[in-house]
Amino acid sequence: MNAPHPNTFFVAPGGHLQGRLRVPGDKSISHRSIMLSALAEGTTEITGFLQGEDSLATLNAFREMGVNIEGPHDGHVTVHGVGLHGLKAPAGPLYLGNSGTSMRLLAGLLAAQPFDVVMTGDDSLSRRPMKRVADPLSLMGACIETSEKGTPPLHVRGGAHLKGIDYVMPVASAQVKSCLLLAGLYADGVTSVTEPAPTRDHTERMLMGFGYPVECKNGKICVGGSGGKLIATSIDVPADISSAAFFMVGAAIAEGSDLTLEHVGINPTRVGVINILRLMGASIEISHLRQSGGEPVADIRVRSSHLRGITIPRDQVPLAIDEFPALFIAAACAEGETVLSGAEELRVKESDRIQVMADGLVALGIDARPTPDGMVIRGGGLSGGPINSHGDHRIAMAFAMAALRATGPVMIDDCANVGTSFPGFVELARAAGLGIVGDNRQP
Repeated sequence: MNAPHPNTFFVAPGGHLQGRLRVPGDKSISHRSIMLSALAEGTTEITGFLQGEDSLATLNAFREMGVNIEGPHDGHVTVHGVGLHGLKAPAGPLYLGNSGTSMRLLAGLLAAQPFDVVMTGDDSLSRRPMKRVADPLSLMGACIETSEKGTPPLHVRGGAHLKGIDYVMPVASAQVKSCLLLAGLYADGVTSVTEPAPTRDHTERMLMGFGYPVECKNGKICVGGSGGKLIATSIDVPADISSAAFFMVGAAIAEGSDLTLEHVGINPTRVGVINILRLMGASIEISHLRQSGGEPVADIRVRSSHLRGITIPRDQVPLAIDEFPALFIAAACAEGETVLSGAEELRVKESDRIQVMADGLVALGIDARPTPDGMVIRGGGLSGGPINSHGDHRIAMAFAMAALRATGPVMIDDCANVGTSFPGFVELARAAGLGIVGDNRQP
């Protein structure tokens, strides 16, 4: 047998989750907080910033384009904005690691700059589709080149004169929407994006928080360009519901669990995981509801429950697109069959999350049948065994929680990228009661 990967999780079977904890800051909001504060006029103070590799890739990209950024220090970042037209050409390519959000949103911001720039990423990011942003940006007048396969690196040519367009998205995607709205800040006329289904609206909320007018009506979002400006503000980043989702599922499936997750962002476009778990019979209480930086936050208490399989409503799919690896574990522990459809976007994430999750569930003894746009899972008993996460942070964390119901240890390989979204995951999970260690030590 080969030696275990140096970034392997070993998770002991059984146990339960207890107590109160706060997961790291929201990754989507952390990305956008750096982008908009860099382009604002004045100094923005950010607290709760996620110090994961993806968010830091965005921060470092703006440093390379001449923005003075102090921190992060314990989640606190000070950004001295340069205004919409103050960015400078980087000395070389912008390396964005594993962060598709960084690359797709930056494509919109960079499309109208006066300088050329090349964006690259790691092996995983280099396989992900970028035509979905390059094509509509080209309609606006941008000059963006991808590889022959439509993947990175992205070559963005400077000096383009952008014009507003009315774009109807063929597939719901917050990243595509945000990319076009950010390009719209520089375009002549109005840029409008129509969504086929609601997606996370952090970009719209934050633009308004920086004093930029945004019109949202009946699934159509509009911004005007050429003349507007962003005004510095303060941002408190809430805890990431995508990171909280693993602990929500873990507490729901493990007998004797009673866990409270603090200061979690519950933006209406992100609460699909709560809605779906409740439909499956999970005991979830929302308390201390409040506003933080224009975003709704709350404490979420989850207790162990008897889950049942459901057909996941299609209108909930865009509201939970990043949480499905965790939800697949809930389905594996539920009584009966769970059916997901309309989630083809899962095939072009950090991994093909439909196929990789199905393979892992089958390896643990679950009847999981992938479909082109989803999966059919019949709940049953989970065995232990080895899991290949294919370098996908959400796959790794989802199967770590599966061990709570497994009959044997679960060993998850290729977990280095967990740091992209959830630094300190192992330590926080152990504190809550999960028998997990990283690297080559076994529990």
